[in-house]
Amino acid sequence: MLEKRLRFAPSPTGPLHIGGLRTALYNYVISKNQKGKFILRIEDTDLNRFDKKAEKHINDSLEWCGIIPDESPKNPGKFGPYRQSERKSIYNKHIKKLIENGKAYFAFDSTEALDQARKEKEKKGETFIYNWENREKFQNSLSLDEGTYRKFLEEKNYVIRFKSYDKSFNNDSILIEDQIRGKIKVDLKLLDDKILFKNDSMPTYHLANVIDDHLMKISDVVRGEEWLPSLALHWQLYESFGWNKPNFAHLPLILKPTGKGKLSKRDGQKFGIPVYPISWSDNDITFEGFKEIGFEKEAFINFISMIGWNPGNEKEIFELDELINQFTIERIIKSGAKYDYEKAKWFNIEHIKKISDKILIVELQDEIKERFEDIIDSKKIKNIIEIVRDRVIFRRDIINEIKIIIEYNLLELKENISKINLSKDLIELLVLFKNEIKKNKSTQILKNFYTNKLSQKEIKIGDGMKALRLCISGKVSGADLFSQINFIKNEILIQRINNSLKTINDKNWNS
Repeated sequence: MLEKRLRFAPSPTGPLHIGGLRTALYNYVISKNQKGKFILRIEDTDLNRFDKKAEKHINDSLEWCGIIPDESPKNPGKFGPYRQSERKSIYNKHIKKLIENGKAYFAFDSTEALDQARKEKEKKGETFIYNWENREKFQNSLSLDEGTYRKFLEEKNYVIRFKSYDKSFNNDSILIEDQIRGKIKVDLKLLDDKILFKNDSMPTYHLANVIDDHLMKISDVVRGEEWLPSLALHWQLYESFGWNKPNFAHLPLILKPTGKGKLSKRDGQKFGIPVYPISWSDNDITFEGFKEIGFEKEAFINFISMIGWNPGNEKEIFELDELINQFTIERIIKSGAKYDYEKAKWFNIEHIKKISDKILIVELQDEIKERFEDIIDSKKIKNIIEIVRDRVIFRRDIINEIKIIIEYNLLELKENISKINLSKDLIELLVLFKNEIKKNKSTQILKNFYTNKLSQKEIKIGDGMKALRLCISGKVSGADLFSQINFIKNEILIQRINNSLKTINDKNWNS
């Protein structure tokens, strides 16, 4: 069996969008599922738009996500170079073969002449297309006499076009197989003669892509739906060279949060959502990526993987290794999938829950001790992390959430007193509870004591818990009350209850 080799081939003309990142991820997990190789190839044939900063953004994004290529410009294998700008001699050799066997031809038409032909078609309500029906009317090596053709060729101001269809062809159509979309029938007469070589002596994406995929022994081409219209040309190029074709699969679009239209880079600002894996700066404007916002990379990968794929069951939370084991092309959906930022945050919450307590304790204990040592029992840091981790969206919010949970706010207390049914029996019970704390009893014993007394005094448990919370924090809602009591120092609890009861009993507390 031939080795599975899949590639991600971005053009470094701008930052890596999450749509491109998803394509890289799918290629990576499919290749690893089949014990194959994942290749990164930089398609920089558009010299005018090449951005070195964009190439770094691609590499840094993949590295952060853990999508590490087996072969790349930074880690070359035996099929290099892995940057298209370094492969010009390879493309020159292959374009000559297409010209020699009549599959491609030189075209010398000026931009002005093509624009004029386009405008004339538009006046008639028709679409301009350069193909088998009119190529003889333009200036190219198929229509010009030998002398004129040679003269134009010497001026080196030409492009090379692919002969998409000719009356001499045996068939007017081709049948193409896509692993996601099934069989696709294409009418060759409707295709235009695409440019394969530009007048800057660089190949277009179409030619370089096919040549590189063949020479790099790519077994499966998994790419975005936007390349589906180019599939027929690429299919024909393989046939023109007499090469075996790879398996093709075209991924569904990632849709805007509204579900209408393809998600674009501009939608980040429009909808206030991240669209890049890591941050990107352009014209003194910085766009935060998922990393800088605070997403766990595992959560981000999980989120991206589920936009266009499902495992066929109810499972949603995956680590990268689990994705590799379970991912198959057959489970990729055909229709577009909506970008749901709230779902992304949910994934992050779930992945934070999976982080071990030991990791969080090592990471946070020094800061917790430094900021809250007067309030929190240092022996109970593990307990507070266990509670807080389930209440935050991002790991960086844990410290702030601890502050919110343990703080005592006298202003809030005054505002909330009127919301509590504070009977004489309940106030007496709060005093008894304070005295029990002085005895250094365990939190469970304190809880049993308080709930039993509420029952004996026939006080509603809801009123009792709200009143106790009010005295401990000044609030009437929050994290589990006795969990809070467990990690706040006893002397702080006693002090807070005293202050609260004084405020409650003060007839002039609102003055």
